[in-house]
Amino acid sequence: MTITIVCDVLGEANNGTTIAALNLIRAMRERGHTVRVVCPDRNRKGEDGFFVVPKRSYGPLADAYLAKNGITLSYPDKRIIEQAITGADVVHFIVPFALARHAVPIAEKHGVPITAGFHCQAENLTSHMFLKDFGLAARVFYRTIWLHSYRHCARIHYPSQFIRDTFEHAIGRKTPGCVISNGVNMAFQPIETERPERYRDRFVIHYTGRFSKEKTHRVLIDAVRLSKYGDRIQLVFAGMGPLQQKLQKRGATLTHPPVFCFFSREELVRQLNMADLYVHPAEIEIEAISCLEAIACGLVPVIADSPRSATRAFALTPRNLFRNRDAKHLAEQIDYWIEHPAEKEAVRAAYRDFVVQYEYERCMDRMADMLTEAAERKPYAS
Repeated sequence: MTITIVCDVLGEANNGTTIAALNLIRAMRERGHTVRVVCPDRNRKGEDGFFVVPKRSYGPLADAYLAKNGITLSYPDKRIIEQAITGADVVHFIVPFALARHAVPIAEKHGVPITAGFHCQAENLTSHMFLKDFGLAARVFYRTIWLHSYRHCARIHYPSQFIRDTFEHAIGRKTPGCVISNGVNMAFQPIETERPERYRDRFVIHYTGRFSKEKTHRVLIDAVRLSKYGDRIQLVFAGMGPLQQKLQKRGATLTHPPVFCFFSREELVRQLNMADLYVHPAEIEIEAISCLEAIACGLVPVIADSPRSATRAFALTPRNLFRNRDAKHLAEQIDYWIEHPAEKEAVRAAYRDFVVQYEYERCMDRMADMLTEAAERKPYAS
């Protein structure tokens, strides 16, 4: 079948939304489907199957702020969108922004069924407006995107049950939802790797997450400062983002200041296999594939029990959770795992079985089934 994927955000693979979109495009092509992609990525211009729309500008200051946060906004050129949709069997949008909103009436005009991913938690947007903890702003956001986009969908892909429950509660109704993980690439697995000399006598704690407020790196830095073993701990932060300099300053007084780096996939697999523990302090998260990648590499996680994060569902024991934003409690959990290596090994073995359900190919098979059901106009069965 021919699938048109509408990506308001697509560029470098340095954020979860872009990675999810690129994975879906690649997976559907590998399964023999024709995939057309509408996006603002000028580097894709002329590439087969890509329909590139102009970038939208809001002036130098706004554009600089958006660029700092790795965001490119699209100008919805209706002519280009219509070219990409005409003759398609199904249209799937990644996020409910300008391109998607304009694609909906075009798809309906051509009688093409619509599906959508749910990759944008309200707080990902409201945090930029300093309204991260203002519940009314989140509810308004969810109801707006329901009215403009999601109510037109034959199927909605939710990466976690958490975000499905959150959205359906906010809009006050059930949706034609399919809960399917974005999937963990099986490149993430335990491998033999040699630690560099500087890590040789240290307890290495890894965290993969964008350097932004809602990822809450500061709590982990403060926990190391409070730990009984702070003089042994080496933090490694994988990612990029606008708060890197502030976080570097906060961590500079630790015995071993944190390492900040953006890793390629191969480098990240090696880095995870060098670590002793994975900590995920983010308080806002739709799924956190990064946590699953660490688990797949054999790491035991310690996760914030934030009510606005799906990641807490990955905890197999109480010791895999810490109280949200509580650096002292996180320090206690870290100290426990340092002091109980045999128990850590046993929990690690349990996680090997746990992570199988998130295997990438299995998840992409389910995505293909969802798109096929919509294209064939099969009735939704909850």
